[in-house]
Amino acid sequence: MFVRQMHYLVALSREKHFGRAAHACNVTQPTLSAGIRKLEQELGLPIVVRGHRFLGFTAEGERVLGWARQIAADYESLRQEKAETGAGLSGTLRVGAIPAATAAAPALLAPFRDRYPDVKVQMLTLSSAAIQRGLDELDLDAGITYLENEPLNRVRRLELYVERYVFVTRADDSLARRRSLRWEEAARQPLCLLTPDMQNRRIIDHVMVEAGLAAQPAIETNSFMGVWSFVRRGPWTSIVPEASFRGLGDAGDLVAVPLVDPVHVQPVGLVLTERDPLSPVAGALLKFARSLQRGGVESINLLQNDLN
Repeated sequence: MFVRQMHYLVALSREKHFGRAAHACNVTQPTLSAGIRKLEQELGLPIVVRGHRFLGFTAEGERVLGWARQIAADYESLRQEKAETGAGLSGTLRVGAIPAATAAAPALLAPFRDRYPDVKVQMLTLSSAAIQRGLDELDLDAGITYLENEPLNRVRRLELYVERYVFVTRADDSLARRRSLRWEEAARQPLCLLTPDMQNRRIIDHVMVEAGLAAQPAIETNSFMGVWSFVRRGPWTSIVPEASFRGLGDAGDLVAVPLVDPVHVQPVGLVLTERDPLSPVAGALLKFARSLQRGGVESINLLQNDLN
């Protein structure tokens, strides 16, 4: 019962709703509420702020919640380890990836899934701040994010590839025939960029400032899908990571031109909590990524090739 109570608290923290938390735990709402009340009685502490709906945790409850996350994560790790010593590794690998890395992430996660067919891979598109929070709160096993710009704390890290930036425009634009473009020239174009709350945009702004330029986009959007839509509509252009453009696949109507003066590179990598021991699925992912690097497997450096 104690472990179930820990899962109840973690689910309630995530869902912030008694009914949804109960559904996530596959129990009825009265069962979940009764389990939390019993835990409060056992500990002699108020955990949940009482009301007709979920209003949050008490100060004591927040401390209990921290232990609940750790206990629930350890229990899941124990189950995975038991499976690993028997029929093989199983469970769910939960990975948070920044939007700029979602096109590159399958180069690591797909062969990992092939290696461990009983593991379910769940990839969520998250900001770098949300990845940090997910690792701290044990909601994520790993993240794929920037390693240097606004670096994460309390994590192990492994570089996967180096991100480069390109200027994207329609294939019928005169600039599409250029072999390269200076950042100064790109800054003068009608730009559609990501919104300033996204780290990728802050990186672009930083490069601009370092070059004595200022990004003054005509349009801002918080998704790469929005960027592609506006560039296709024209007359807007954009500056994006090469990985994101390659993720479009066959985009014959758009052209990516490498940006120079400066040539800015940004390492992107795998991050996992420093906490020991790692969950079996997280440990297996780290070991698998290292084996790809040692073996020089092309997929781990999928985005290192120059644009044609």
